[in-house]
Amino acid sequence: MKFELQATDGRARAATITTAHSTIKTPVFMPVGTVGSVKGLDATDMLELLETEIILGNTYHLYLRPGTEVLEKMGGLHAFSGYGKSILTDSGGFQAYSLSKNSKADEDAIVFKSHIDGSKHTFTPQLVLDIQYHIGSDIMMVLDDLIGLPAPKKRIQQSIDRTTRWADQSLQYHAAKQREGKQLNQNLFAIVQGGIDPEFRQLSAQALTGLDSGGQRFDGFAIGGLSVGEEAQAMYDTVEWTTPFLPVDKPRYLMGVGTPEDLIENIDRGVDMFDCVMPTRNARNGTLFTSFGRVNIKKKAFVDDQNPIDPACDCYTCRRYSRAYLNHLFRAKELTYFRLASLHNLHYYLTLMRGAREAILNGNWEEYKKDFYGKREAE
Repeated sequence: MKFELQATDGRARAATITTAHSTIKTPVFMPVGTVGSVKGLDATDMLELLETEIILGNTYHLYLRPGTEVLEKMGGLHAFSGYGKSILTDSGGFQAYSLSKNSKADEDAIVFKSHIDGSKHTFTPQLVLDIQYHIGSDIMMVLDDLIGLPAPKKRIQQSIDRTTRWADQSLQYHAAKQREGKQLNQNLFAIVQGGIDPEFRQLSAQALTGLDSGGQRFDGFAIGGLSVGEEAQAMYDTVEWTTPFLPVDKPRYLMGVGTPEDLIENIDRGVDMFDCVMPTRNARNGTLFTSFGRVNIKKKAFVDDQNPIDPACDCYTCRRYSRAYLNHLFRAKELTYFRLASLHNLHYYLTLMRGAREAILNGNWEEYKKDFYGKREAE
């Protein structure tokens, strides 16, 4: 993987990440395709209509189904799904948090009880990488110990210790594979934990960056453990504190965040990569994102509204269909609604990121940020 930092404007950064499958221009939002598909959309939608260069899959879910044997037989997730650009996979650490009733972490692993059939599975740092090798991910995340907030300091310290130890084991394991000439096109990211405590975040970041040595280096760093119960401003403050402890010459990925406002605020604080289920989940539930804020397409006011969702949007949906038609599809529970709404919301997110990148490259990031909020206030 090659990372090239092209411009900065304040802390905001514009860069390119080149993997074996694509060149990713940052800041970038990665649509979430948990089980190998972005909900409601297919690879053609992602490649031709949305022109994405990277999407996200999930190690835990893909391990359970279709399973590593199927993925290996089908040539990995790229060939299986028909999506030929870059794929990043999470490690399962978030599922240990979100499915906490079915999981338990100890010092060596996370034990899951499958949410599908109740079977037991033990995720070690090494097994998590083996699964991602079968998936063929361009970017692999290490296994981490994610906790919800608020949490006792003792538990946060334990999370940092486990995450650092598991990251070290992952780095050693992956380096050994690469010395054998294997997995040369797969890249490894570490994950910073520490809650919203500045001291803990610094401790975690410095411990992980300190693992880089000789030929064994992480290819990027993620900030995890946020958007798990804390207020938005606490998240922004934590990111602002953490990013200076991360290498300038490697990608910075904020995991599982978030709203359009979250993206703008964290680009401003030096983050390059984002993912979140929000655009597609909200689309399915009737909430559409626009340049002037959110639209609840379920409202009766849209029953005969001939306007597109957002007059300023040139997405596939807005160029063809009215608010009235989307309102009708939603009320009639037509499956077509999910696709059209998801296309619009993802187009909005991706366009927001492309505009941010252009603004940083042109040195007018502050104006772009001001205009983003100004449109919402005007409406």
